[in-house]
Parts: sequence; structure tokens; C-alpha cells
Amino acid sequence: MIRSAILSIVLAASLGAQDPKAFSLSFQADQKGQEDSDYQKGRRDLDAGQWEKAIAEFDASASRKGAASDGALYWKAYAQNRAGRREAALATIDALQQAYGSSRWLNDAQALRMEVLAETGVRPSPASESNEELKMIAVNSLMQSDPKQALPLLEKLLKSNNSENVKEKALFVLTQNPLPEAHKVLADIARGSTNQELQLKAIRYMGMMGDEDTRKELTSIYNSSSNKEIKRSILRSFMQSGSRTFLLNVARTEKDPELQRDAIRQLAMSGGQEELWQLYGAEPSRDVKREILKSMFMSGNAARLIEVAKSEKDPELRMAAIRSLGLMGQNGRSDVLLSIYRSDSNRDVQAAVLNALFIQQNGKALVELARSEKDPEMKKEIVSKMALIHSKETADYMMEILR
Repeated sequence: MIRSAILSIVLAASLGAQDPKAFSLSFQADQKGQEDSDYQKGRRDLDAGQWEKAIAEFDASASRKGAASDGALYWKAYAQNRAGRREAALATIDALQQAYGSSRWLNDAQALRMEVLAETGVRPSPASESNEELKMIAVNSLMQSDPKQALPLLEKLLKSNNSENVKEKALFVLTQNPLPEAHKVLADIARGSTNQELQLKAIRYMGMMGDEDTRKELTSIYNSSSNKEIKRSILRSFMQSGSRTFLLNVARTEKDPELQRDAIRQLAMSGGQEELWQLYGAEPSRDVKREILKSMFMSGNAARLIEVAKSEKDPELRMAAIRSLGLMGQNGRSDVLLSIYRSDSNRDVQAAVLNALFIQQNGKALVELARSEKDPEMKKEIVSKMALIHSKETADYMMEILR
């Protein structure tokens, strides 16, 4: 499903010319100077699948030698192909190329020629094409009909001086080739290439594949590489494929602090909340635990943050969890924050609660604390924060103070 959807996106620009409905915008662009009735009737016949009628209408339009003639010839050839009249379609394409050498329809006509030839059993030759889009259409067509023959052509495209755009598309088409040899070529590019940009793209496509063999290959590449950018790309690929086991292992064992932080973030983004909690419980480093708390905050895991805020023995980590709860607004559970303030004797922790409630702009909770606070200094701190919150509760309390 993933491969098919992405292939449609990658090749849409090249293959869209084959669908008349997809070219409604092209039709609209032709509007000026092309409003003869035969052309318009031909358009309607195409939409209705009336191929023979469309052929006649476009033939009449093309014979006028007007502004719409080149477009009419293209759509005539298209309708002929859909009607099963392959040789006639090829002849019409030849007529278009001979009569209108600078027409904007020529690329579409070339793509249509490839489609017609493929349907007659003639395999396209990507190497003979100079136009990049046509080259990719030829490669894709060949892969559909003969993946084994397409493989060496794809390798040649990837090693040649073609543009990065062609190479990227060829790389993705390679992922659609079912042969084990194709997967090996892809893995070889991902493992090491003089073109790092192409290597990173290969890693991304392998991550989309998501099968167990591909995951093992990416794990091997990660373990053997010393390139931090390559390693980061693999971490992102495992996030995309939901490979939490690998991400958890990297988060536990990675010696590079930056990569370890990346693994923790990618684990959170993959939905690995339980894995993060396991990691938090087993991790001895305060700095790493802070990163885990940040990831919990980014993924909205208020329940675990509350648990840390209430039961963590390290005051600094408790305060980090409290700050995150403050940033979560209403999801930060002000009732829990009030409970922590009243039960925790650590002044720094209490100050963190006040800051969290202030960030939430929770005047009601601050008023409640101010009414019950016995320590003059802490009460002063609460009131100073309330003064910056505009709510009915804080305004009423300020009036009480003034009376």
C-alpha cells in the first residue's frame, strides 16, 4: 500500500498525461483561441468514453489548422489508442511531430507513443531517450513488463551523469522491483556511495519498505557507519516504519549524546510511550532522563509526567516534569499540581508548581493557594504572579487585599 501510494506521487507528473480527466487544467489552458465546436465536442466525448466519436471530432478540429490543431491531434491519437487502433494512433503522433515541431504537446505525444508501443509488445528503450521525464516513463514501463531487464538499466541510470531528479526517481522505481537483486542494489547504495545525497534517499526508501530483512540491513549499516548524518537518517527511517525495538536499543546503548537524543525523540514520535517509560526507569543519567521527559511532553504523555512529578526522588527531575505539565495547559492537571505544592516541602519544587500554574494562566488555582499559604514570602510570590493574570478570580482576590 505504502509503495503504491508513493509511486503514484513520484511518477504522477510523468504519467498523468495518459488520463484525459487529469488534463482538465490543460484543456482550460487551451481555452483561448481553441473554442471551435468540434474540439469541444471531442473533449466531451473523451470524458464519456466515446472513443470513435472523439476521433471524428478531433480529426475535424485538426483539419482546420487552427490554434487547437496540435492539441486535437494529440487527443485524436489518445482516443485511437483507447479504441484499440494502435497503428493509427502511432501515425497520428507522427503527423503531430512533423506538422508541429515546437508544440507543447510533443512530450505528451512521446509518452503516449511509449504507451502504445508497450501495448503492442514493443519494450521501451530508456537509454535512447534524452528527455528525463520520458526516460523515467520508459524505465517504469519496462519494470512493469520485465523487471529483470529493467534492473541493469536502473543501475546504469544511477551510475550515470543524469540529474539528481532522474536518479531519485530511478532509485524509487528500484524499490518496486521484486527481484532480490534489486534489493541488493538498493542496499549497496544505502551502505556506501560517493553520492551521499543518493545514499540518504536510499535509506529513506528502505525505511518505507518496512520488512524484516530491510530492517536488519539498516541496523547493520547503522552499526558499521561512522557518519552521524547517515545514522540520523536511519533513525528517522526506523521511526517511519515503527521499529521501536531498534530505537529503544539505540537509546539505551548509543555513546554519542546527540544520536542518543535523536533516538529518544524518534522513539516518542513512533508512539513508543511504554518503551520510553522502560528507558526512564532503567536510565541512570539525569541528563538522559531529562531528554525522555521532553519527549514525553512532546508526545502529550501527561500521565507519565504526573507520575514523575509526584514520585521521582530527584527534585530536579520532578521540577522538569512539573514545568512540562505547566506547558500542557489544561491537560497539565492543575489539581495534581496543587496536590504536589501542598505535599512537597521542597521550596524549589513549590516554586516550579507556581510557575507551571502561571504558565497555564490558572488564576483560580493560584487564588486557592494564596488563601491557604501561611508563609509570607511564598504568599507574596503567589500574589505577584496573580497580578499578571487577568481573571475574575484574581481580580476579586486583589479587591480583598485592598479592603
